[in-house]
Amino acid sequence: MARRSRGRDVNGVVLLDKPGGISSNRALQQVRRLFDANKAGHTGALDPLATGMLPLCFGEATKFSQFVLDADKRYIATARLGIRTDSSDADGAVVEEKPVVGVTAERVRELLASEFSGEITQVPSIYSALKHNGQPLYKLARKGIEVEVKSRRVTIHRIELLDFRGDELDIEVFCSKGTYIRSIVEDLGLMLGCGAHVSMLRRLDSGPYREPQMLTLEQLQEIAAKGAKNGEKEGAFAALDKVLLPVWSAVDHFPRVALDANQAQRIQNGQAVADATEERGTVLLFDPTESNFYGLGEVSSDGVLTARRLMKTS
Repeated sequence: MARRSRGRDVNGVVLLDKPGGISSNRALQQVRRLFDANKAGHTGALDPLATGMLPLCFGEATKFSQFVLDADKRYIATARLGIRTDSSDADGAVVEEKPVVGVTAERVRELLASEFSGEITQVPSIYSALKHNGQPLYKLARKGIEVEVKSRRVTIHRIELLDFRGDELDIEVFCSKGTYIRSIVEDLGLMLGCGAHVSMLRRLDSGPYREPQMLTLEQLQEIAAKGAKNGEKEGAFAALDKVLLPVWSAVDHFPRVALDANQAQRIQNGQAVADATEERGTVLLFDPTESNFYGLGEVSSDGVLTARRLMKTS
């Protein structure tokens, strides 16, 4: 989370098409400065090598970022066969080279279907952002400190071979949170007997957010430049704010419940409301015109509504 003691109170979500070669945090800082936002965070880091979907949450939208972190993701990746690296991607040092012999598209499809579909166990790369005693694993790895990385269960909803070019192949993966594409490629390479590493990785979708909604940093900068008149920042900010998705966009799959003024006041005061809706479970709370979003509520099995995560009130 990036916080500033000054800046604008910006609330909403920007879907950044992260460029390659920089960290997710650096990309966040660049966009935050462009918006002059005093509070911002991203919803799941992409490796410097990776490009694509990086949802950035500003202000009150950060309250709902966990839902995107926990959501399914979709990637496309290119695997280079015959070369293993210590990080399982092209940014790492080469640790082994082998000839690519007898590898066919049919064999790759067989392994993807039998070994990498459904619920699987994988060991994340030592160069991942997972933490050990508060330290990211990749920092420990760069210092030469060896730690045990525990395996984890993840779910591969769909994995497909898109193209096969002899010593390279492209795959598409639709998976649960916490899935490491580098680990899939590393394991696939070992099963093929030649080794492999990720040479390209791009995240297309994250939770409810889809590829066509993304904006590059250059597009955001162009929007700001067109909005500014004679160098006035206000025009740039107004133009940028128009591209923000609403703070509830990450949780818009939940049912909506309209509260009257009295019900809204009770919820905001931490009181329960009975018989506000026939819905059950997590709900979005709005006023009757849906012009004011109050936050998330939880409706019990007997119809009692309580606050789950509320917007800040002025």
